[in-house]
Amino acid sequence: MKRVVVTGLGAITPLGNSVEEFWANILAGKSGAGPITKFDAEKFKTRFACEVKGFKGEDFIDKKELKKYDGFTQYAIVASDQAIADAGLDFAQMSEQQRYGVGVIWGSGNGGIITFEQQLKEYHGGDGTPRYNPYFIPKMIVDIAAGVISIRHKLHGPNYCTVSACASSNTAIISAYDTIRLGRAQVMIAGGSEAAITGSAVGGFSAAQALSKNNEDPQGASKPFDKDRDGFVMGEGAGALVLEDLDHALARGARIYAELKGGGMAADAYHLTGTPPDGLGASLGISTALADGGLHPDQVDYVNAHATSTALGDIGELEGIRRVFGDQKVTVTATKSMTGHLLGAAGAVESIISILSIRDNVVPPTINTKNLDEKIPDTIEIVLGTPLKKKVDVVVNNTFGFGGHTATSIFSRYISE
Repeated sequence: MKRVVVTGLGAITPLGNSVEEFWANILAGKSGAGPITKFDAEKFKTRFACEVKGFKGEDFIDKKELKKYDGFTQYAIVASDQAIADAGLDFAQMSEQQRYGVGVIWGSGNGGIITFEQQLKEYHGGDGTPRYNPYFIPKMIVDIAAGVISIRHKLHGPNYCTVSACASSNTAIISAYDTIRLGRAQVMIAGGSEAAITGSAVGGFSAAQALSKNNEDPQGASKPFDKDRDGFVMGEGAGALVLEDLDHALARGARIYAELKGGGMAADAYHLTGTPPDGLGASLGISTALADGGLHPDQVDYVNAHATSTALGDIGELEGIRRVFGDQKVTVTATKSMTGHLLGAAGAVESIISILSIRDNVVPPTINTKNLDEKIPDTIEIVLGTPLKKKVDVVVNNTFGFGGHTATSIFSRYISE
């Protein structure tokens, strides 16, 4: 099958609205958390989140067009534009025939939840007359971000969305990888976006006992693997990757960040929202991705864990890692301690972290974690507090979603053969 490489990156995050700003703040161990500003959260049990800051859609999108797009689509447009520019691609110079070979697969767990919530409030707060915005449906539906990216750049290749809750964007990346490997496209824009800091989303996750309630210390609230962790911190944003057939990338002299070496998807088939303590889903995703890439566990330099800072999820994932790696020492980090949990966008944003770790030979830290859970296997070495400088050639990137979805991508240093 064809080899697939990463040639472009784009990011809108709680830690910066460009890839390099985001990466600098990750290495500095900064937290993107703070009081919620996007709605009045005074009566909520959780009143903080990792919001995107300083983003103005009108700076990037025509004002008339902007009215047609929910926040998650706005983030998707800007992150994908960044990635396309970073890859040095000019689709306007391509023939229509060439653009048949360029597609988009984009993930989101919640889609246009801002729009959905606003429209229902207006309907139920009125006299019952259905005065819905004509763009209500196209602003809300989860597939629209993929469609808008293709329309914006006149891309005619495979185009759809993936919805697997918090595994959505990693699923999109793996699906785009498979599309290129099978020869159905030469270039794919893949990633995910989320804009779900809303009353309904925060209230729903809070009711499910998933969110931290540490309102006194928002920046210290996300502490994966800490014995005192009490839930995740919601985040928002987008991550975009340009994936290319290696031959196509080489022919145009593209800069190559890394190779997408393997992808694994599975289900733990266990619970609506919980993860199994034996780590079955995690182990299946990792082992499938390793086999797909023709890799052995001892070739992995670190695992970027899903690790959201929930009581059961963190330890279940580490048990899954132990099942795959056995007695081998494994370096693990949990970058959601800084970004919060970007839900459907998490896998794409953490893919960018994985790729830049390879570029710069560094493992980002897990922040806030001070008292490690005694249930952590002895073979797991968690990077705490400050980055770890080491040779990084292969990174495993885990994501899991409500419903038991597992998606694991593996990135490696590109080596010509």
